Amino acid sequence: MRTIACDLDGVVYLGTEGIPGAGEALRRLAQSGYRLLFVTNNSTKTRYEVAAAITSRTGFPADPEDVLGSGLATARLLAGRVERVFVVGGAGLRVTLKGEGLVVVEHGEEAEAVVVGLDPEFTYARLAEATRALRNGAAFYATNTDATFPTPTGLQPGGGAIVAALAVASGREPIVCGKPHDPMRRLVRARTSGEVLVVGDRPETDLAMGKAEGWHTALVLTGVTSDPATVDSRWAPDLVVAALADLPDALAGMAGT
Repeated sequence: MRTIACDLDGVVYLGTEGIPGAGEALRRLAQSGYRLLFVTNNSTKTRYEVAAAITSRTGFPADPEDVLGSGLATARLLAGRVERVFVVGGAGLRVTLKGEGLVVVEHGEEAEAVVVGLDPEFTYARLAEATRALRNGAAFYATNTDATFPTPTGLQPGGGAIVAALAVASGREPIVCGKPHDPMRRLVRARTSGEVLVVGDRPETDLAMGKAEGWHTALVLTGVTSDPATVDSRWAPDLVVAALADLPDALAGMAGT
């Protein structure tokens, strides 16, 4: 396997702090010849902001072109299908959608589609506006349906919690673009050749994406999952490591057997 598709929240960093040893592990993997892709369902930041966050938190110089986010997967899917979108999400999602030629509108009645991601400033008014747009026929897209995301103080509500609120209010189900769904897998496939190792902390997204593509998978225990025994057998990982810091040695050991 020559490409590692690595999750971020709970794997490389928690909140604003790098997970101990993550930066050195990334450096060692890159020096060993692995191509590193950073594949995240968090749509609140642009790929440039994400790369900067990786670098500042871990010391590893991440390239924005190697960051593949659920916002980009959504934007690429929508480009050419619709033009005007109403966004429930962070500023980074808006910038990403605009970067792919989409027009972000501020009134739901103008929208051909509603795009939903994690929105730290989510309000009832925003929920009502998006619900009206969906009930009036706008298409429904979700960057992801992650129920939570890990932070230094524990799990916080994820974008999926907001998607669920809109689904209940509108009576609609979204097209989901992030891991483990095909729009995100398509982004990864376009950047890889040969075998791929997906590294993550969330079985139903990270490991499920790897299983869907026939890629290898590795579970780290620093994020959402702390006990590998709790992982559904459908998503059983090929490798379990306590933290990303342990991955280079684990892969070296496998290569030597």
